[in-house]
This record gives sequence, structure tokens and C-alpha cells, in this order.
Amino acid sequence: MEARTVQGTQVVGRVANLLRLVGGRPSGASTARLVRESGLTRPTAHRILTSLAAEGLLDVDRTTGNWVLGAEVFLLGATAAARFPFEELARPSLRRLAEESGESAFYSILRGTESVCLLREEGSFPIRSFVLREGVRFPLGVASAGTAMLAFIPEEQQEALLGRWPEHAGEFAAGHTEEVVRRQLAETRLRGYSVNPGLVLEGSWGMGAAVFDSHGSPVGAVSFTGIEPRFRGDRQALLGRLLMEEAHRISLRLPGR
Repeated sequence: MEARTVQGTQVVGRVANLLRLVGGRPSGASTARLVRESGLTRPTAHRILTSLAAEGLLDVDRTTGNWVLGAEVFLLGATAAARFPFEELARPSLRRLAEESGESAFYSILRGTESVCLLREEGSFPIRSFVLREGVRFPLGVASAGTAMLAFIPEEQQEALLGRWPEHAGEFAAGHTEEVVRRQLAETRLRGYSVNPGLVLEGSWGMGAAVFDSHGSPVGAVSFTGIEPRFRGDRQALLGRLLMEEAHRISLRLPGR
């Protein structure tokens, strides 16, 4: 009985991981890519993917052949959205940030050891960075929102991640070395906001400020992304102030305040 329980738990984990991998890309993902990123064998991955498609949770894009999220995911998400009023809580702040700065503004949440982007508001500046979009996940401490949140979680939790940093950061470990991340965390605590100087993608900068719950724990972050020249010099202080003001507004509106 215990062996069957463990096996069933593994299947659930594999299903959830494949759904996250597919959902992390608007254009979907090929079977080969999902096999590579999930670590599953091709027969196992294909069996799970086809089962999810039969249930309407996945579909196949007829043009690209990629696996994409299915209609059932939309229906489940629409139902769940009522429990998580992020649109109501964060959208007004994102609109103000985009209007006042001209940059693209985002709201991400802390989910386990990842930051997950939920909302985006485009700014008026015509050149944009496409590193961040709805559904994108980064290991906590990677990119500006994740750095802003990691900087303010308890020290023992920080060290648990930093102690296995290459494993945690994965493909981002080369640009986000442990030394660089530790320095960024210290600077974020001093300033109150994070700055990511093109570490995810060269030339694409980001800044973020954490949103806190009633216990003072980071649960989300507002952030900007854009091209490097828009984040230089004195403008950093202006953007940082805007981010912290709106992060504070969202914090005050969270349930439980």
C-alpha cells in the first residue's frame, strides 16, 4: 500500500511539473523540450501528456505541434481567480507605475521557492524587454522580483537556498552566481528595492520592491523591466521610490490587514 502511495505521489508531481513547464511559455513546448526539462523518459512524458490532453488540460497547437494549455485549465483558473483577487489588489498600482514611468510594470507572487509573474501593464516607452510576462517563473533570487522577495525572507530560509545555489538557480546560476546574489540581497535590504543589471538577459534591466503581509513576510513584488539606458543614474532612485510606494499600497490592501 505504501509503495502505491509513493508511486501515486510521484505521478501527481510529474503531472504538475509538466503543466507548469507548458504554461511557462505562451507558444507552448515541444515533447522533446518537455522531456529534457522534466527529466522524464520520452515514453513516460508522452503518456502523461496525452492523458492530460484527453482530459482537456492540454492541447496541441496545429501550427507548431507544441503542447499548449487546454480549455479546462482556463475554466479552473477562472474559478480559482475569485479566491485570489490579485487583479483588484495590484492592477491599479501597475497602471500608476506604467503611466508615471513609461516602463512595463509587473506583479509577481512568492510561490514556494519561485517567483511567479501574474500581471503585466505595458508602459508608453516603445522599446520593451520581453524577459518577463504572465506565467513566467524564476527561482527565488533570480531577476528583480525574486531578489526583492528573497532579501526579506528569514535568514535561515535564505541560507537554505544559497547553500545549494547552483542546484536552485539552475540555468540562471552562471549569470547569478552566489557571490553576485549575496551582494544584491545586501544592497536590496539597504535601498529597499532590487536592481537586476541585465543578469537574465544582457541589456534587459529590472527593478523590484517587495509586498509584505500583515506579519512582515514578503508575499509578492512589483517590478519594472526595460532596456539598460532607461535604468541609469538618477532615474534608478525615481523608479525605486515609485516601486516602494506602490508595494506599500498593495501591502496595506492585502487580506488580514
